[in-house]
Amino acid sequence: MKFDVLTLFPEMFEPLRQSIIGRAEEKKLIDINLINIRDFSKDKHKKVDDTPYGGGAGMIMRADVVYEAYKSINDKDAKVIYLTPQGKVLNQKKVENLSKEKHLILLCGHYEGIDQRVIDKIVDEEISIGDYVLTGGEIPAMVLIDSVSRYVDGVLSEDSTFEESFSHGILEYPQYTRPETFENIKVPEILQSGHHENINKWRRCQALENTYKKRPELLEKAELSEEDKAYLLDIAKNKK
Repeated sequence: MKFDVLTLFPEMFEPLRQSIIGRAEEKKLIDINLINIRDFSKDKHKKVDDTPYGGGAGMIMRADVVYEAYKSINDKDAKVIYLTPQGKVLNQKKVENLSKEKHLILLCGHYEGIDQRVIDKIVDEEISIGDYVLTGGEIPAMVLIDSVSRYVDGVLSEDSTFEESFSHGILEYPQYTRPETFENIKVPEILQSGHHENINKWRRCQALENTYKKRPELLEKAELSEEDKAYLLDIAKNKK
C-alpha cells in the first residue's frame, strides 16, 4: 500500500518510521511518501497561506498551492482523505476498509484550515480521530497510517489482528507473560493448563467483562452469541 502525505511539516513523520511500520517499509509492504506543500509555493518566501475573506482570526492555506502539490502525485485512482475535526471519526471498521485500498493520499491542514475550493475539488473523504482540535493534520495522518498499515498483508501475523480490541466489536482480554509471579500476584492458572478450549472460553469471558466495565456502549453493536449474552447477564446481576 502507498501513502502519499501532503504536509507542511514532513519532518514530523520521522518517529512513525520506527518499529513495525519501519520494518514494513523496509520490506516494501507499505510506502510512505512525504510531499512538502511549501515546495509548490510560487511566492519567493514560500508563503502558503493568506488571510481569510470576510475577516476572522488566523490564516488559511491557499487552494492553488495545495492543488499544485496534489497534482504532483498524478494518480487519479488514489483515494484522497482530508484529516479534519469535521470528518467522520475513525473507527476499526473504517481502518479495515481503508487497508483494502492500494493508494491513499492524506491531506494535512494547518493554521485555520484549507481553502474550501480545493477541498471540494480533490477530497474524497474527510476523517477525524476524535472530537477535539489539534494544531494540524499531521498527528491524525500518522494515526491513520499506523492503524491502517497493521491490516496490510504481511505487516503483522493474522492472529495479531484477529483477536485484538475492536476486531469483533469488543475489547481484548487481559494478557500475561513471565515472570509467573509478580508482586505476589500469579498468572491465572487456566493460562498454564494447556487446555486450549478452556483457555479460549476464559479469554472470551474476560473480553466481555473487560468491555462491560470499560466500554459498555460497544456491546450494543457487538455480535454476541447466546452464551455471551448469558455471561453478561450474570455479570450485570453480580454488579447489583
